[in-house]
Amino acid sequence: MTAVSTALTSTTRAQEPTGFLNRTIEVEGVSHRYQVYVPAGYTRARRWPVILFLHGSGERGSDGILQTSIGLGEGVRRHAERWPAIVVFPQAPLDYRWHGKVAHLALATLDRTVREFSTDADRVYLVGLSAGGNGVWNLAYRTPERFAALVAICGWAQPTAERREAILPPDSGPPYPVIARRIRSLPVWIWHGGADSVVPVEESRRMADALRRAGADVAYTELPGVGHESWVPAFESAELPRWLLGRSRADRGAPARDD
Repeated sequence: MTAVSTALTSTTRAQEPTGFLNRTIEVEGVSHRYQVYVPAGYTRARRWPVILFLHGSGERGSDGILQTSIGLGEGVRRHAERWPAIVVFPQAPLDYRWHGKVAHLALATLDRTVREFSTDADRVYLVGLSAGGNGVWNLAYRTPERFAALVAICGWAQPTAERREAILPPDSGPPYPVIARRIRSLPVWIWHGGADSVVPVEESRRMADALRRAGADVAYTELPGVGHESWVPAFESAELPRWLLGRSRADRGAPARDD
């Protein structure tokens, strides 16, 4: 009996925690809650891909949980078998989007996750919806070397009176060609609802066109009659995780210089 009990205890200790895990990180003296999803089959015997997911404006807060309720979090809960990856879910505070210190927060949670788990440095991905889609363009523009591929859903690049955060200085002109030249070595899949009344579909059309002109590997999916919640069909797609997780930084050259 003792031998059996010891064996069971050793096995239990060897098991890694999986599912949605609570985490906390301190950035610039402020503590932030976030989540890390670890797939059920996780083992340190292999290196796992990592996805950094940026939520939309409606999931901002400080509970560390709301950001997993829609988008990729919901997709993982519904179709876990399609997402054999570690997913990082930072949460932007109220009244902030994925710029400045909050962009730094997102990258800090990614860095912490990469150190904590067994991960594949060549398979780190950036995914976001709405304000998080804007965050994808911002973080990819600033650190293109970090990622193997991008997914931007109903995002925007051009600031407006309601969405004031700018990726580029005001005198840079339209942001689309500048961002596209900077990230043209990254595979990108853009999704947008054709009937989106929150973020105009022209934002994604213009970015997709700029990326094509820059010679990027870009896929563009426009969903006729679909409004702002284009992330629902996007994360119901079985092709999206196959496409994303099939990309590797080792398959391409160095990120393009913006010169």
